[in-house]
Amino acid sequence: MIRRISLAKTAGRAAFTLIELMVASSVGMMVLAAVSFMSLYASRSSIAVINYTDLEAKSRYALDVISRELRQASQVLSYQSSSTLKTLTLTNADQSASIVLTYDPAARTVALNKTGQASMTILTECDRWDFGLYQRTPLVTSSNVFYYPATNSAGTLDPKICKLINLSWKCSRLVAAQKLNTESVQAAQFVLRNKQ
Repeated sequence: MIRRISLAKTAGRAAFTLIELMVASSVGMMVLAAVSFMSLYASRSSIAVINYTDLEAKSRYALDVISRELRQASQVLSYQSSSTLKTLTLTNADQSASIVLTYDPAARTVALNKTGQASMTILTECDRWDFGLYQRTPLVTSSNVFYYPATNSAGTLDPKICKLINLSWKCSRLVAAQKLNTESVQAAQFVLRNKQ
């Protein structure tokens, strides 16, 4: 005994209902939205890591160049620390050269000018660049660090008695006109080895 099934009855059972189609479409759209969000988040994260790495590499380069020049300097000649321009001028008596570090906040750059050499921009995308002038290396106790500002007997800052320079800067990267990536503050201290 063989039963015959009519095609009309099976055709109705194989199709999706409108509710099943709407549920399947909704679930599919949620999965696509989640995948899109995760890929967007992953691309932003990878761009941020690349930016941080690049900013860190530029800061290390600036640190190497500044370190080489400042440690061989024999004296701080002058400084300017206004809000529109910051400069630090040193001399290297052994090389008969002057070294000028200039921070331009409008251009967000730090440039190094040395006698007999072309000017070079050693730091870009720099939001802040500060320096402090001190008489000697700090006194370190078990709980504190004491710095001795390079001030004369009248209490004014005198660059000629400076033995230690404390530099700090902070850089950031603009992405689509927004500061999305900012590195932490970089700081370094340089002792003028050739200071008499």
